[in-house]
Amino acid sequence: MSKLVNKIVAVATIATAVMVPSFAFAQTAAVVCPDYKKPPTNIPSERTGKKVQKAFEAYNNDQVEEALNLLYEIDTSQTFDRAFTDRFIGNLLATKEGSAPKALDYLLKAVKPNVLNDTEQASTMRLIADLSMQEKQYDNAISYYQQWMDYTCKQDPDIYTRITQAYYETKQLDKMVSPADKAIKLYEKPNKNPYLLKMTSFYERKMYPETIKVAEELVRLFPDNKSYWTQLGFFYMLVEDYKKALSTFEMAYDQGYLTKSSEIKALAQLYATNSIPYKSAVIQEKYLKEGLIKREESSLSALANTWHQAKNLVKAADYYGQAAELSGDADHYRKQGILLLAAEKYKEAKKVLNIALEKSTEDLGRIHMALMEASFYTGDYKAAYAHVLEAKQDKSTARSARSWEPYIKEKAKNRGIKL
Repeated sequence: MSKLVNKIVAVATIATAVMVPSFAFAQTAAVVCPDYKKPPTNIPSERTGKKVQKAFEAYNNDQVEEALNLLYEIDTSQTFDRAFTDRFIGNLLATKEGSAPKALDYLLKAVKPNVLNDTEQASTMRLIADLSMQEKQYDNAISYYQQWMDYTCKQDPDIYTRITQAYYETKQLDKMVSPADKAIKLYEKPNKNPYLLKMTSFYERKMYPETIKVAEELVRLFPDNKSYWTQLGFFYMLVEDYKKALSTFEMAYDQGYLTKSSEIKALAQLYATNSIPYKSAVIQEKYLKEGLIKREESSLSALANTWHQAKNLVKAADYYGQAAELSGDADHYRKQGILLLAAEKYKEAKKVLNIALEKSTEDLGRIHMALMEASFYTGDYKAAYAHVLEAKQDKSTARSARSWEPYIKEKAKNRGIKL
């Protein structure tokens, strides 16, 4: 179950697409906090600006390497010029596969002096955070996402979701809930990701009631997602709330959401656990015949046991026989024989019980007692007497065998049979 639950609560990867922002020299619309005192707009010096413009033209012509080479050549001691150029280089490197670490180096240098115009400063902070997520530098990502929000005073649900993801990746599970809740509150349309992350936080900390609460919300908000139904059912099983688990799995089954062998077996198990063995057996038998449940010893013996619970002795015996054919297990033959005996199919019982006796190394007394009864009720008193004598040698069946012995002798005597 642990393997299955881990799979169904696996956190979806949250994409961190990197976009190259505009390289406009002039200040654009303000993106900072309302009480932020806007400084004068900075523009590159004439010398740096010309080189940057050439690089920008090369970039627009899809000549990224040429643009980078032009930018690498810029040598300036002016703080803004340096920051502006480094930002441009970082943005271009971010578009190249495998260049994210180098891009981060340039972008970090660009924001450090805090001289970029507010739009550029804000977008660079966010790009640093996104690239850090991409490069699995999760602590750095959390830091820069937070700096971006502090700088812009924006509450962005995607950012809170990414922060939650970063906390998950660094196993800071207790810190995941707060940003996940903020993301959930801010999304105009429900988004599954913060719910999944929040649920994972609770589940991995073994906070199962809280896990179930989130799982219930997922089912309510996304009723068409079949996996949310089954995972909720498994969570109910985890806390042994088998009635709710059965109700959940039944609703999922009625909607056609149970498509895996493990899910059908879970439903069957829940019927049995809730004292409805007949439905459990019918479900198992249906999907065994259809092939969803693999025809193997374990599934056949489980079905046999369920039909036994449902008081259908003949079917139970039949499936124990099928299991025995696959496994050669003496215990399956013994169970089949005892069930046939209980169903008063004595000849069939004798045949199977003799196979069990040949294969068994334990429970021999019980097998001899069963063979004694089958022989007795078919009128084979000599065989019945032979088996009762064997059963007397086993401590577990000796008392019962002694009580049967005189009864067999009397019946044989009445019929003129010498034992």
